[in-house]
Amino acid sequence: MLKIKLASCWIYFKSIAALLLGVALLPPVATAQDSIEWTTLGSDFAHTRFSPADQINASNFTDLEVAWEWDGTSFEAQSGRSTPSFINGRMYTVAGARRHVIAIDPKTGTTIWSYREPDTGRWEYSMRADYGKGVGYGVVDGRDVIYIISPGFFLTALDAEAGTPLEGFGQPVPIDGFPDTGVVDLLADLGHPYDPYEGIPIERGYITSSSPPIVVNGVVVVGNSAEQGYNQSRIENVAGDLLGYDAKTGEFLWKFNVIPQPGEYGHETWENDAWRTTGDISSWAPISADLDLGLVYVPTNGVTIDFYGGHHPGDNLYGTSLIALNARTGERAWHFQMVHHDIWNFDTPTAPILLDVNTEQGLTPIVAQATKQGLVYTFNRETGEPIWPINETPFPASNVPGEKLVATQPIPSKPAPYDMQGLDIDGLVDFTPEIRAQAIAAVADFQLGPLFNPPMERGNSQGKLAAMVCPSGAVNITHPPVADPTTAIMYVTSRSGCGSRVLVTGEEADTYYEKPTGVTLSRYAAASGGRAPRHPLGIPLWKPPYSRITAIDMNTGEHLWMVPTGETPARIKNLPELAGVDIGNTGTGNAVAMVATESLLIYSDATTDGTPHLFALDKATGQEVARVEVPAASRYGMSTWINEGRQYLIMQTGAKLTAMALQE
Repeated sequence: MLKIKLASCWIYFKSIAALLLGVALLPPVATAQDSIEWTTLGSDFAHTRFSPADQINASNFTDLEVAWEWDGTSFEAQSGRSTPSFINGRMYTVAGARRHVIAIDPKTGTTIWSYREPDTGRWEYSMRADYGKGVGYGVVDGRDVIYIISPGFFLTALDAEAGTPLEGFGQPVPIDGFPDTGVVDLLADLGHPYDPYEGIPIERGYITSSSPPIVVNGVVVVGNSAEQGYNQSRIENVAGDLLGYDAKTGEFLWKFNVIPQPGEYGHETWENDAWRTTGDISSWAPISADLDLGLVYVPTNGVTIDFYGGHHPGDNLYGTSLIALNARTGERAWHFQMVHHDIWNFDTPTAPILLDVNTEQGLTPIVAQATKQGLVYTFNRETGEPIWPINETPFPASNVPGEKLVATQPIPSKPAPYDMQGLDIDGLVDFTPEIRAQAIAAVADFQLGPLFNPPMERGNSQGKLAAMVCPSGAVNITHPPVADPTTAIMYVTSRSGCGSRVLVTGEEADTYYEKPTGVTLSRYAAASGGRAPRHPLGIPLWKPPYSRITAIDMNTGEHLWMVPTGETPARIKNLPELAGVDIGNTGTGNAVAMVATESLLIYSDATTDGTPHLFALDKATGQEVARVEVPAASRYGMSTWINEGRQYLIMQTGAKLTAMALQE
């Protein structure tokens, strides 16, 4: 029997091996894989989304079939953003706006138990209620415990076997229906006045969560999220401070201020005393951890209000940064800010990936962060030193009244960008001269520019409708990268695309929202929707591929290969204007979920006619080795694991979970 538990890097082998001193090794003895777990939403604490399972391989991939489906309709599941965990013979996930916690039988898809938090006004207001990404996991006195953060911003610990609140954890919550144990009210430790039922007064702001906590060496580390910055019109909000709790008792251990207070490192990066009022800088993406170093790696987003930052001049630490914290104390080990004074909605959307690589300095522990900008930032995960130089690069200033952008932004020298970096005339689609001319005409009233193209206000002096921000999200929550820890190759799936938000007055933006947070209107805020240019043929304005997978050797920082995902959509391939024109495979333009196994890179996308498939690639070359039709495309992230000798591939298909497996 072979049991592999990736999250804790425990490997148990029960096999026969022989090693005779001075004699050649005997041939290896084949052993069946009996149980391989998927302990966090990213498979392991390194968030590689990798499994050593190899029962499903190129030779039998086309034999995959639906083993079972779990329907979350009764839990009001819709978005399908959770990646289920598989721990000690059970699956655990969250579903629906109430963020029900569900335990599922891995062989049949049957619900074993479910838990739902009682009603609060805090839950009803949450803007990320249905965006739960998964569960946290720890062990307390020998028993498995499932941890979640709810939309109402409560931390709950559940006995994994029974689904009941953990005895002796937390304090009683003074709200009818809450259990006497098992819950921590996270608002109590943020330091703001609040009502247990309604939460923080809306004039001060709002805080919630979409990612699960992470449990590191007996400490539950809690992140958070706020209202999306493009849906804000007032400058006040609470900061997304990070919290740490004892995994057994729920005792509050520490708080890390993501907006540095007077006397703290980085406080000077907040000019005009903006630290007093504005907020956000939440860590809504999942958190990674190195158990040996005792460090957690926290990605953050930007400051209150996207696309305008006149009310918070300066670099604004720790906005859009990667922060390494001591999990036991909450002390900062190191940090790196990937966007200074972020106004572009370049919030960091995915968990950083931890790998051990061979560099010129020898075996080196690294942390690699993929970003919306189409860049990977890579650091020694112990010291925070960049593995390859990161150069401060000049970008254009803003012409918006009151806005003062930072003159430079940090751009990695390696790896090279994996997607578009801004947009100019040369980057427009050119399948035919006529199609190119149409694309040029379509963007004539828009400001093209580099990666950090400054936003523009309505009625600007340049006479443009809006500025193009490209890419608008090369990597995002729906398509996290994966990596193979045995080769240190990182696989990034990305989408090419542009956004073009125009700024309007704070007074106008304020009319968009029924219950805006804060009090003081911003001078400018994002208009509702985007004024994006359109090609008359309905095709993207930029050159393909529209979606791709890029393989990056993190030992060297070099790209190994790039392939489009899926197939050219029929609406493009069958255009009369393209008859006789070889445009190659443009890729679908979809966000594709991926998982890496011992022998394959597997992703979910569609063929030309829109039929959803699973595609299997050779990890070394990117060559497709197999494909199989599936009931629906997978959203956000896939997982794969082995239970009782059978490998399952789990797809998040909207309200459902679909388990694919080989015939028994």
